Amino acid sequence: MDIQDIQALIRDIPDFPKPGILFRDITTLLKHPQGFRSTIDLLAQRCGELSPDYILGMESRGFIFGTPVAYQLNCGFIPVRKPKKLPAPVYQQSYDLEYGQDQLEMHQDALKNGDRVVVVDDLIATGGTAKATAELIEQAGAILAGFVFVIELGALEGRKNLPDVPIISLIQY
Repeated sequence: MDIQDIQALIRDIPDFPKPGILFRDITTLLKHPQGFRSTIDLLAQRCGELSPDYILGMESRGFIFGTPVAYQLNCGFIPVRKPKKLPAPVYQQSYDLEYGQDQLEMHQDALKNGDRVVVVDDLIATGGTAKATAELIEQAGAILAGFVFVIELGALEGRKNLPDVPIISLIQY
């Protein structure tokens, strides 16, 4: 399957979660075996070009896409989670939401100086979550090799908020 076939598997839901929002629903892609496999294969190809030691994914959809990519590339997978979900000492990073703030955490022993990391997620919108994740990688002393997303919502200009590293998205809206 090519990118157009994959894009055709993503369902549009108007007025979700509130009026005026067009939600891009990936559950229809996830349930399609060949569509999901093709998406993982393309993500792994793009991530592999960045020579990572680790794939990092944010809770929760970054886990869905990041772990099979890490498996294909024979890399470790690093989970970034919401507060109080990880048992060992963590780095913390706050980020802005539309109405307030949230926080992400990563184990302090997850990465070491010089590790090359590629961040994988389903979507980049405003870039707040991805930027906070980049800051966690920096706290650990690792090298952010790039970001790879399934979907980019270009009108929200999220990539402008990210560090100057490769930013790859399979599908742009």
